[in-house]
Order: sequence, then structure tokens, then C-alpha cells
Amino acid sequence: MKIVIVGLSHKTAPVAIRERLAFTSDELPRCLGELRATPAIREVALLSTCNRVEIYGAGQHPERVGEEITSWLANTRGVERELMEAHLYRLHDRDAVRHGFRVAASLDSLVVGEAQILGQMKQAYQLAGEARASGVVLDKFFQHAFHAAKQVRNETGIARNPVSIASAAVSLARRIFGDLKGCRCLLIGAGEMCELAARHLVTDGVEILVANRTLSRAVALAESFGGQALPLSDLELHLDKADIILSSTGATEHVVTATMIKSALKKRRQRPQFLIDIAVPRDLDPLIGQLDNAYLYDIDDLSRIVENNLKDRGKEVIAAEAILEKRSEEFLRWLETLDLAPVLTALREKLETIRDQEVARALNGWPGLTPEDQKRVEQLGRLMVNKILHAPLSRLKHLAAEPDGDLYVDAARQLFQLDQA
Repeated sequence: MKIVIVGLSHKTAPVAIRERLAFTSDELPRCLGELRATPAIREVALLSTCNRVEIYGAGQHPERVGEEITSWLANTRGVERELMEAHLYRLHDRDAVRHGFRVAASLDSLVVGEAQILGQMKQAYQLAGEARASGVVLDKFFQHAFHAAKQVRNETGIARNPVSIASAAVSLARRIFGDLKGCRCLLIGAGEMCELAARHLVTDGVEILVANRTLSRAVALAESFGGQALPLSDLELHLDKADIILSSTGATEHVVTATMIKSALKKRRQRPQFLIDIAVPRDLDPLIGQLDNAYLYDIDDLSRIVENNLKDRGKEVIAAEAILEKRSEEFLRWLETLDLAPVLTALREKLETIRDQEVARALNGWPGLTPEDQKRVEQLGRLMVNKILHAPLSRLKHLAAEPDGDLYVDAARQLFQLDQA
């Protein structure tokens, strides 16, 4: 079995491409089922965030797995394959394992050291398990990746004082308004990113408004910062009151259009508005950026503020890479044990070692045997081992060729403790 990763990220694709390939949480069970049903894919998990879409697959033929994932992705999202592949990476074997471990440890993140990606990967793994799309290979892969990420956070300073997306957004706001005291910020969405932004903003004396589809969540967030909540349906009525608009929802269409902002600016008598869109797909219509006095930024624009993040953590990144390299090699060695031939060899060698030890012990306590009798005892031991092994080895060879054959190979390894042989 081989690990395959097909995906794109903020490093390879602009937000305009990433939003076309993004998946909502409601879509994932169906998508995992469709991927798992393709002939070459034995196991699969899907990770979709604002900065990346990655499909983790496992199968006997990595080229076929990569091709089936790529075709499915283009078809299910209605994206021209040539356009998509210009931004896509297809990794397998060692490269895929190293990449996945780097993602979990946030070394591949826009903000190196951020903790959010690890939680998102754990959620992707959990959903794959619930959909019965993952198996022994991806289970072990993600467990190794999570342990490696934890070790990186515990043993390096990679996560110390990271520049967050939210803090980068506030830095942009300061560039436009200078002193933020007395400004009013409208948060569209009540998730983790909006909450982080609010924490930064209130320390600058910014008033908080929160609009959310679920009003109770808006109320809870607004009250924690002494702000005001409003239902998303009333959003347009309050746009003109905001100096800063920050949006991060799970909507699949634009929540705020250029027409809405044009009307709000008119009510504000063209006093400037700063808008930042950290959602993928984007919440704010890109045409807003063409309006006078509307300063629109999306998540890709934030990279100009956080691009020095990696440089500032150069020594920590080197230490983290060393940990991930060691952990990757450990997983790859385990993956090799799923090949049938080494398991059959290890099983026979283990039983023959036990046979030789027990025959030698018996002969030592049986001094009256002639050399011919000793040979008969040794021959009896060999025949017994061969008889015992014949049926299970034959059956294991047959089962290993089945779609879930790796489960049986791994079970044999664990039942006979072959890793400890």
C-alpha cells in the first residue's frame, strides 16, 4: 500500500482557485463515499481549509490513485482540468508522508506555528473514520502525524508567539486608520477566526458588532467583548455603521456584494471602509475592491504581512524538520511491513526459531537418544511447523489480494508480534 496526496494550497494556488475547489463540512461524507468507491482507492480522507484542499489516499498503485483523485476533483467541482493541474501537486510514498507530517506540524502553513491546522486535520481524520473511508494505513499515518506535530510543539519554539491571520488583519487596519480607538468593527461570522480578531481589536479600543446566521452564537461572542449582536438577515442595514468589516463564514456565495458596499459608502459620505475576507470561498465580492474608499483584502493579501514569520523561526524550523524526518522514517518502515512477502518470511522465521529452541531443549533433557533418533525428532519439528503454517499462509496470500487485504496482513503481524521478532 502507498500513501498519495493530491491537493493545492496557498503556496500553489490563489484564493480564486482555492475557493472553487473548497468543500463544506456537509459535503464531506458524500465526497468520501464517492472517492472510496473508485477502483484504485482503498482508503481516503479529505482536508479542506481556507488555505488548502488536500485529499489523502492509499492504494496499491499510486499513479492510479493520483489519477482517480485528480479526475474526481475536476469533475465534482466543474473546474477545467488543465487550469486545476497548473496549481495541483500530486505526491506519493516518501514525499507524501513528509508533506503530510509538515502540514500537521504547521510548517507548511501560511502562519508557521499556528495550531489551527492540527485540529482541522484531526477533524478530517475523524470524518474519514465515521464515513468508513479510512483504514489501517491512513489510521497509522494520521496517528504518526499527530504525534510528530505534538513533539514539534513540545520540543521546539515553533509555536511561540506566532503571527496569526487575525493579528495580521488588525495590522492592516492600523495602516489604513492609524489609531483604531473609536472605530467600529462588524464581524460577519462567529467562529474561531472572528473571535481571535475581536480579541486583538478590543485591545485597540474598537467597538464590536457581530452578525451571524445563528443569532445565539452572535450574542455569545458579542457579549464577551461588550459588543452588539444582530441576525445575518439584518446585515445590509448595518454595513454603513462599520469602519472595519471582517468576514469569515462557511457560505458558498458572496455574503456582501459590491452594490451593498456602494450603498453603505454613500450613507457614510464616502468615509473609508476597510474590509478583509478570510473565508474560502470568499464572502466579499471582489468587485468591492474597485470602489473608491473601499479597501478590500483577502487571505492571500495577508501573506505580505506574515511572510517574515518563517524567517524569524529559522532555527526552530530546522529543529522541527529533523523531528519530522525521524518520525517519517518510522512510519515508512512500518508501511513496508504491510508488504506480504516480509510478513510471510518473518512469520516462518519466528516459528522456526521457536521450533529450534524447543527441539534443542528437549534433546538436552533426553541424553539416551541415538543420532538417528535425534534426527527423527528434528525432522518431526520441521514437519509440524510446515503443517501448522500451510493453511494460514495459503489463506493469508489469498486474503492479501482482497480489497481490505492490508487489514489481514497487519492482523498477522500483530497476532504473532512480528515487530518484536
